[in-house]
Amino acid sequence: MTSIDLNADLGEGMGTDEDLLAIVSSASIACGGHAGDAPTIRHILKICKGRGVRAGAHPGYADPKRFGRFRIVMPLDQLLGQIRSQLFLVRFIADEVGVPLSYVKLHGALANQTAEELAFAVGIFSTIQAMNPKMAVLALDNSQQVRAAKAVGMPLIREAYADRAYTAEGLLVPRNQEGAVLHDTDAVIERCLRLAQKGELVAIDGTVLKSSARSICLHGDTPGAVDLAREVRDALEGEGIEIAAEPPEPPTA
Repeated sequence: MTSIDLNADLGEGMGTDEDLLAIVSSASIACGGHAGDAPTIRHILKICKGRGVRAGAHPGYADPKRFGRFRIVMPLDQLLGQIRSQLFLVRFIADEVGVPLSYVKLHGALANQTAEELAFAVGIFSTIQAMNPKMAVLALDNSQQVRAAKAVGMPLIREAYADRAYTAEGLLVPRNQEGAVLHDTDAVIERCLRLAQKGELVAIDGTVLKSSARSICLHGDTPGAVDLAREVRDALEGEGIEIAAEPPEPPTA
């Protein structure tokens, strides 16, 4: 049976965490940078433990006023310190709760920057890999994140987005451009089914992109996120596609 992972970004103050955790198979948990705090992290991890949802860390620029969606120019050591602090927090709580942290997924502007800039991504991933050599990275497929993960020897989970438009190069269309976010439920479902069944995504200009992604991101901050996530899951399962968090690709470096 074909299977695919559904992941959601959680702990971001949207009030939908518990509902989404009944639908998804992986949870990317904000860890105090762009959003999130210790009580929220602990609550989500306890639900993950009870429901068998794979847990991951979701660090970003420490810029909650702008939700981590703006690139900040700063010394690399300062940025790496922010990422370490966020990962230490979520890892400490995960150890307390007794839940393994399986992966890391970068948030917002930090994710987009590492998707575009290989050397930058290598620097970020090297720091994460040094903290936990077994931690996988949930990476935008066909981006520099994938190349960086391979370069530093991190296990890899390839990701695609259900509700974000793609450029012809396989990157996400910036949110300030028209059409960057997909709001039509049927279009989102069609996107997910095509990816799961054919390994294809259609870019905003009509270009057909090949993708090996086996994890689909459902944004928790999208209006109607829970209903959309439920409809996506129902559509996939209706086509005989199992929702499951499959093991990451092993390191190649």
